Amino acid sequence: MGRFLSWLGSILVTLLGLMMLTFFIGRMLPIDPVAAIIGDQADQATYLMVKHQLGLDRSVPVQFLFYLRDMLHGDLGEALFTGHRVADDLAHVFPATVELASLAIVIGAGIGVPLGVVAAVWKGSWIDQLARVVGLLGFSSPAFWLGLLGLMLFYATLGWVGGPGRLDISFMDEVEPVTGLMLVDSALQGEWEVFDNAWRHIILPASILGFAAMAYISRMTRSFMLDQLSQEYIVAARAKGLSQGRVVMRHAFGNILVQLVTVIALAYAFLLEGAVLTETVFAWPGFGHYLTAGLLAGDMNAVLSCVLIVGIIFIALNQLADFLYRRLDPRTR
Repeated sequence: MGRFLSWLGSILVTLLGLMMLTFFIGRMLPIDPVAAIIGDQADQATYLMVKHQLGLDRSVPVQFLFYLRDMLHGDLGEALFTGHRVADDLAHVFPATVELASLAIVIGAGIGVPLGVVAAVWKGSWIDQLARVVGLLGFSSPAFWLGLLGLMLFYATLGWVGGPGRLDISFMDEVEPVTGLMLVDSALQGEWEVFDNAWRHIILPASILGFAAMAYISRMTRSFMLDQLSQEYIVAARAKGLSQGRVVMRHAFGNILVQLVTVIALAYAFLLEGAVLTETVFAWPGFGHYLTAGLLAGDMNAVLSCVLIVGIIFIALNQLADFLYRRLDPRTR
């Protein structure tokens, strides 16, 4: 019980610190939310009235207390540039980002982990050199440039994939939202034409995001595997006559699973909050696109809420990684 209370307390303190940080940074930014609403031509009386309605005429500590009260009630305020509640907006756009990031992490981990293992086992070979070059390209290639290049080649020239957005206009409103994940909802409802169209639209941006994740995951997997393959227990296992596959997969790879959980969890978190450029290039109606629109409109309610959600995502995935640690490695329990 004491350990649970300690864990819960650390989570609550972290969330409180995150809310304080996001709130006070938002108040220090050179953006006037009142001017963003009424424009530069409004008179002073209108400016003061709107400022009072928003509660910005109170002291900053009092504003934070009201902000904290609203957060505890799940009230993220109203998005000034959409006219809707921020919580409703996020509930509408976030599933699109979850779908995109989830497919991207499947691509990134599905290719990156085997590539890193093979590169470590055959260190110095052409496979290892290829893996390192691919990793370097994944780290150094800007996402917006890859997105534009991919659209020009695979959409405009070859016609292999769909264009910007989640669906073609002709397929809009064909599927009743259940989970918000277009591939899942269309499959559950047997709308296979919609599923095919959604797949054609998501595969290119997911592959571009997955390429960056794959570069990071493959590089870390290679590093972890090289460290394990140099250990004495690996030499002993080989001396006993165990096969190469058993030594690599059962012993070396089994001992890096805990580290890989952290790497993949962090990569997934970065995909959820770092898809801003990709979503902008592909007009993907997700979290990153919403955050960009809020920044351009000077809407601090939307921006601060998005930053808070990003922090919660990282906290949640770190806690999930800790839970998986204890499942995979009894020594950490």
